[in-house]
Amino acid sequence: MAGERLGGRFARLWTASTLSALGSGTATVAAPLYVASITDDPLVVSAGAAVSWLPWLLFALPGGVLADRVDRRRLMVLIDWVRVGALAALAVAMLADRAGIALLYAVLFVVNTGEVVFRTAAQAVLPAVVPRSLLERANGWLGGGTQVMQNMIAGPLGGFLFVLAASLPFALNAGTYALSAVLVGLLAGTYRGGAALQERRSVRAEVAEGFRWLWGQRLLRTMTVLIGLLNVTLTAAVAVLVLLATERLGLGSVGYGALFTCMAVGGVLGSLVGDRLIAAITPTWTVRTGLLVEAGLHLALAASRSAAVVGLALFAFGAHSALWNIVANSLRQRLTPPALMGRVGSTTLFVAAGGNCVGALLGGVVAARFGITAPYWVGFVVAVAVIAATWRVFDRATVAAAYAEPAPQKPAPVA
Repeated sequence: MAGERLGGRFARLWTASTLSALGSGTATVAAPLYVASITDDPLVVSAGAAVSWLPWLLFALPGGVLADRVDRRRLMVLIDWVRVGALAALAVAMLADRAGIALLYAVLFVVNTGEVVFRTAAQAVLPAVVPRSLLERANGWLGGGTQVMQNMIAGPLGGFLFVLAASLPFALNAGTYALSAVLVGLLAGTYRGGAALQERRSVRAEVAEGFRWLWGQRLLRTMTVLIGLLNVTLTAAVAVLVLLATERLGLGSVGYGALFTCMAVGGVLGSLVGDRLIAAITPTWTVRTGLLVEAGLHLALAASRSAAVVGLALFAFGAHSALWNIVANSLRQRLTPPALMGRVGSTTLFVAAGGNCVGALLGGVVAARFGITAPYWVGFVVAVAVIAATWRVFDRATVAAAYAEPAPQKPAPVA
């Protein structure tokens, strides 16, 4: 494995993903700035978040069916060009001073709908692009590129470009999607789901087939339920973090932003060394240690008044999140039949998005009723209960069996 290389096809996929993350990040920062420049109505401003999350709930599951029915590479290219058109139209309307909030939210809806299907297809494409033994490294590099671009570079860049001209962040995003379309289009070969193409059924039936298969896999089922449940408590915690930072930690806006930087730095580090660290401590202990870190984060947020302690906890959580994603994505890609890859991946995304939506609402409700630290104590209790309930699921024998080589399959075409 040490001598194996990810190869040219992965380099093109990684570059496309990283450029897209940069463009998406700048637009994500610029969108609320543009709305705030037009109105100070909190409901109108917050509607942007709803528009961004809604496609994940509406289209994740049918998007998985689509990714299993067609050539995934061509689907990704088509989605990128549709997003280029939508963002370019928005940028031109802004330059002409004819863009309003309704147009912005319509474009965001289109872009995020595309992101749902694009991400599902991209995860399904990866096992055909890199050797099976390098899935952890590939997932780590993809996650690391996204972390750097979206959480470290896109924020200040998006704000700077918006000051120069409101249309610039969206024009940049259109440009990055265009480059992504070209790079993905250069991937050699076809990337079809396979058996799913032979028998077309209703979307509902195909979604149900993917769900049944996932539910029958104890390891993947447990990880999917965990990510949905833990996303509830995590998003609830992040939703009121600004209040915790200002009221308990005494931080200003810069200090509050620094907390997210701590998490992003941990995420980048975890992504870059993830494959080696996972190999050293085993996937079993990567997952188990991550669950302990999750509980520790909520405990630190609930009990500590030290910004340094909270920052360190967020750094550790960022590293854990990167490692967890590497293990979870790699296991799903190893275990799922090619014909079901899109639907199984989209089911996981749907559950994760559902957890985020519930958590965003729950955090404010719990904090308003029981105090600012209440969401973190709830998160700690839930994390401890999860550890107790799932510790034995991730035993070495079960995880090792998941990593065993499958029956040989027809190799993907080489660039």
